Amino acid sequence: MSNFINDLVPAYISELAPYVPGRPIEEVERELNMHAIKLASNENPLGPSPRAIEAAQKALANSNRYPDGSGFYLREALSKKHAISADHIILGGGSTELIDLSGRIALVPGDCGVTSYGSFPLYHIAIRGTGARYFDVPMREYHFDLEAIAREMPEETKLIFLANPNNPTGTMFSADQLDAFLARIPENILVVLDEAYCDYVDDSNYSRSVEIVRSGRNLLVLRTFSKVYGLAGLRIGYGIGPAALLAEMNKIRGPFNTSGIAQAAGLAALDDSEHVRRSVESNRAGLTLLTSGLTRLGIKYVPSVANFLLVIFGTDTEPLVEALLQHAVIVRPMRWMGFPSAIRVTVGTHEENLKFLQALAEVQKAGVHKSAAHAHSLLGSNTSAI
Repeated sequence: MSNFINDLVPAYISELAPYVPGRPIEEVERELNMHAIKLASNENPLGPSPRAIEAAQKALANSNRYPDGSGFYLREALSKKHAISADHIILGGGSTELIDLSGRIALVPGDCGVTSYGSFPLYHIAIRGTGARYFDVPMREYHFDLEAIAREMPEETKLIFLANPNNPTGTMFSADQLDAFLARIPENILVVLDEAYCDYVDDSNYSRSVEIVRSGRNLLVLRTFSKVYGLAGLRIGYGIGPAALLAEMNKIRGPFNTSGIAQAAGLAALDDSEHVRRSVESNRAGLTLLTSGLTRLGIKYVPSVANFLLVIFGTDTEPLVEALLQHAVIVRPMRWMGFPSAIRVTVGTHEENLKFLQALAEVQKAGVHKSAAHAHSLLGSNTSAI
């Protein structure tokens, strides 16, 4: 790095590794000269709601105008959906922007931010990017260890990031477990609860997060339109939290951080409960197909409540990922997220799920991952689901 850049950029920034998104499907198809399926980025394989597409097309005609900086109509609709006043809601360019804003609003050098390695990397980046200390509490059996976080967090902790369900493990903690955790966390610590995959969870004891915000707790709940609503390309999400906190966050967010097109599409998507229902049912059927197929192949996986699976092998998965790519199947290697012997596979359409399983069987038969299969056989036949 040039000397003037070294002098200009703080070490805590220059030492960061950037977030690396999955490879675009267009790039892979150009290289392979064939149609590919992308099961790497936890996107909705059914696409956006038709109502959202129509609303976005109409909004496009007004693209010469700046969008509503407050997102008034979308926030009002979200207020009605969650039975909470609109001043408790903030819009973001995806929930990822709100992750960054959370770090900026809560942390300064000398403070500490806490999360677990093996969760979404932007939490770590948001903490380190402020110059604050990053403290990692290891996961326990692919789950956030809430008891250990409450017990071991440093005294200077001001921010805790949790994902429920967690990406990339697909695991969750219950509403009762969160209640017990929050009872041990001082009110001056901001807890950010990322519920990006909440719509896929089928568990009556999953979450009471909005109710907790209504009670006045210092909790920021993050939601997104990128997953079940299928609007990942439009970058729109929202947070639900204390009105006073959001008022401060609004001071540092960009004045037009969500486009008029994204706001219009989000508003229409909220109104299309049928598309959400189809997406959830398709995902549930896809998870069943994938887990039964992996079990038949003798391959381990972490049971998931989200729209993806963490699939575990006995060795480094880079050769496997490359071999699957030659079958025009794009999956995500997980070394960079803390699991070098795992891949993350998004639940696709029925046809895409079958193609993945077929490609995996062919790759396994070809011996690309023979060492992983051998390691698995040594563990016994009852380890297909962990």
